[in-house]
Amino acid sequence: MIDYISGILAYKTLNTVVIETAGIGYSVSITTDTFNKLPPDGKPVKLYIMESAGMYGGVISYYGFLSREERDMFILLKDEVPSTGAKKAMEYLDKISKSFADFKTAVMKRDVSMLSGIFGFTKKTAEKLVAALKDKIAGVAVKDSAKWSNITVGTSSAEAVAALISLGYKEIDAREAVNKITADGKELSVEQIITEALKIL
Repeated sequence: MIDYISGILAYKTLNTVVIETAGIGYSVSITTDTFNKLPPDGKPVKLYIMESAGMYGGVISYYGFLSREERDMFILLKDEVPSTGAKKAMEYLDKISKSFADFKTAVMKRDVSMLSGIFGFTKKTAEKLVAALKDKIAGVAVKDSAKWSNITVGTSSAEAVAALISLGYKEIDAREAVNKITADGKELSVEQIITEALKIL
């Protein structure tokens, strides 16, 4: 089994890279998020690899990740979420890459609304992810810090977010604005938070 490929980035497209090492060019599937973080062509690159064989045998495909944590999340999605093959798991991973920490928290809290509002999953898919991963995702390490899941239900911040959403703002934008306003820990009323958030939005 290949753990990682380290070499020169020969060229890249939105969903595929070719890494040259020891005179061999390895074609590796990647997410759009990974594409955006890659160096220019001709520069050194290292991707952690997951091999996947076709359902009926034949060609082995390589899927590449910038960290072991991303690869672990991919494996969890592919192995535990019903009707999810490697390509579908990569699609999910691309959405999750907004914040692995917040995705993990949302699944553990069974927060379907956050999975839809922040990560763009349909309600049906969000419910499927929660059902499949709620008892397994705790064991998957994440390197990033939570951006949006520190807003607790029943607090002034949560009420302000809900009010901003009702005014037509996207949940991700509402949470980011409220987080900025409440970052110093100062106690504010719902009305004060909304007023300040509207200045940002």
